[in-house]
Amino acid sequence: MFYSNNFLQLGAIFMALAVAFGAFGAHIVEGLLTPDRFEVYQTAVQYHFYHALGLLIIGAVSFHISNKWMKWSGYSMVFGILIFSGSLYLLTLLDIGWLGAVTPIGGFAFILAWVFLLIGVLKNP
Repeated sequence: MFYSNNFLQLGAIFMALAVAFGAFGAHIVEGLLTPDRFEVYQTAVQYHFYHALGLLIIGAVSFHISNKWMKWSGYSMVFGILIFSGSLYLLTLLDIGWLGAVTPIGGFAFILAWVFLLIGVLKNP
């Protein structure tokens, strides 16, 4: 149960950050980036939103289903947001091209998070 509250809190923080990054992108970043780079930035915001919502779901479900799979689902979701969206934000804003090689690690963490959520639900007695 301890981690349920933490995942809800982190989910709310990540949602607020997703709104901020989205607004920052729409009002400031768009004029600074090439259309291709701005599309990458928008992908970062989009996945940030989806998976912050996912983290809220994990936190809510964890109040009813409490097992190691739920905990690992939440941890993977947090890691995925930081690595996937974070690397794309940095890649576009700071023009650090090599970060594109790191992004798939975050994508894999997202996949694991959803698989762990499924396992956690299926393993519920």
